[in-house]
Amino acid sequence: MSNLAKKASMGRSSATRRLGLASLLAASLIISPGMVTSAPALAQKAKADSLTYGELLQKIDKKEVKSLELDETEQVANVKLNSQDKDAAPIKVKLLNRNTELIDRLKKNRVDFAEFSSTSGRSVVELLIPLMWVFLLLTLILLLLRRTTNASSQAMNFGKSKARFQMEAKTGVMFDDVAGIEEAKEELQEVVTFLKQPEKFTAVGAKIPKGVLLVGPPGTGKTLLAKAIAGEAAVPFFSISGSEFVEMFVGVGASRVRDLFKKAKENAPCIIFIDEIDAVGRQRGAGIGGGNDEREQTLNQLLTEMDGFEGNTGIIIIAATNRPDVLDAALLRPGRFDRQVIVDAPDRKGRLAILSVHSRNKKIDPSVSLEIVARRTPGFTGADLANLLNEAAILTARRRKEAINQLEIDDAIDRLTIGLTLNPLLDSRKKRLIAYHEIGHALLATLLEHSEPLNKVTIIPRSGGVGGFSQLIPNEETIDSGLYTRGWLKDNITMTLGGKAAETEVFGEAETTGGASGDLKTVTNLARKMVTMYGMSDLGLVALESQNNDVFLGRDWNNSSEYSNDMASKVDNQVREIAISCYQEACNIIRNNRSLVDNLVEILVEQETIEGEQFRNIVSRYTQLPEKQLASSS
Repeated sequence: MSNLAKKASMGRSSATRRLGLASLLAASLIISPGMVTSAPALAQKAKADSLTYGELLQKIDKKEVKSLELDETEQVANVKLNSQDKDAAPIKVKLLNRNTELIDRLKKNRVDFAEFSSTSGRSVVELLIPLMWVFLLLTLILLLLRRTTNASSQAMNFGKSKARFQMEAKTGVMFDDVAGIEEAKEELQEVVTFLKQPEKFTAVGAKIPKGVLLVGPPGTGKTLLAKAIAGEAAVPFFSISGSEFVEMFVGVGASRVRDLFKKAKENAPCIIFIDEIDAVGRQRGAGIGGGNDEREQTLNQLLTEMDGFEGNTGIIIIAATNRPDVLDAALLRPGRFDRQVIVDAPDRKGRLAILSVHSRNKKIDPSVSLEIVARRTPGFTGADLANLLNEAAILTARRRKEAINQLEIDDAIDRLTIGLTLNPLLDSRKKRLIAYHEIGHALLATLLEHSEPLNKVTIIPRSGGVGGFSQLIPNEETIDSGLYTRGWLKDNITMTLGGKAAETEVFGEAETTGGASGDLKTVTNLARKMVTMYGMSDLGLVALESQNNDVFLGRDWNNSSEYSNDMASKVDNQVREIAISCYQEACNIIRNNRSLVDNLVEILVEQETIEGEQFRNIVSRYTQLPEKQLASSS
């Protein structure tokens, strides 16, 4: 049964194959009938376009041949007949080995003919093909060799310095472009004089400092000052960051230091500027877990180059940092960085000079007073002031004004110090609660004798969750000197608690909000400083805390407190007593001036912003202002 089944299946498969072939043949006949029917026509055309050797001789005798070309190599004749069009291709005729009869008939019938050989053209092509392969192979070999050479040169130059070499034309900065740091410019003027006229110092046996360390907070113009020195002295200027010396590979940093000083000696006299030198000049062996050996070797090489076995005549090293406390002592000794120049935040006169420099290329309305702007921006650095004028210019362009007005500058100050302006709140309970809170701050700032004068109070929300704010005019003398009086500290704490006191007096203890959380942090900080640092408490003249806690240097790590637990309890009690007494005073002032508070809140809800001058005028109708506040309002 199995053999019969196999035979039956084989029969069915063979039949299927025959049917498939038949269907394919039928489909081909149906699809291409034109090809079948046009076969005779193609044959006739092929016959018309070809000639035999005998037919060619006959056509020559009949004068039907126009021209003929003989290819001796291929034994082919390209025939052009009189009956052909001008653009028609010649007819190829296969010739015999010897064509003497053909040539005789051509001459006899005066037919134009020529002989040529295709061997030369074919030989050239056959020769070019292998040459092309050779050329491609040579090109590939050259590319590989070049890549290998570059890799080896990069490996050899890995330790080369990445210093950006700049000449005077590239720095483009002079002392006139640096403002607000006149003391630093005066100290560095002698460096410029030495580079220009070294004989003035060497004649009396003086030596210029080898290194100058610029110390100051970020944005005060340390890098700009170094560029100005190079611009004034017209000497080569090498600038490099401290982080570019340190790599993960051993010996690279020291190699870069050697290469940098080698280039500097070739271009002496010159200036080497190392920005953020604390990246490579940290104290050796300090820090938790030990130091970086590669960084320490780089620092050792830098110390040797600055004051080692070989002198660096005519090379002045200028470095900048905002963390001088982390630098190694060997880096700061005489002979290396002999001089430290403090580049601090500018005072009001310096801020005015900086604003004058940055306003040169800006279109500012003549009504704008840069003196007022300088008075309103204590603590601003040169970078902050440049950013301030840029923000004011952006606001001016956004508002489609032709020149920067005082309004744009004031808005730019608020934007940088507080945040972006958001949409005003609707007239609701939240708006009135914020108004009472801010009026509490503003009223106490106006009534307290030692408080700073009010600039403005607003309930327009700002980004960062600020529902409103009371802005004071900082006392520049107090901020710059850091000498805080007891009266100023207590009044400042009382003013800070004025917002919470207003909420409590108006809405009651149950309705007070957590909006004063930031105020309470400020109060705690000031009160603790009064107790532990300034000696302004019943604990006496003792300093229980310090401001330097440099854990990242390995200092004060896991150290016990500087005072006992009993003293810590007394400190907490004193801080609490100061805060409570100031809060009670704030509540009393708000309670005694409740009608004035309600009146100011109504005005603030309606206007959303009250300027300091208007605020003081309203308060003066109800009460007598302190002499300081009256003087500021006038």
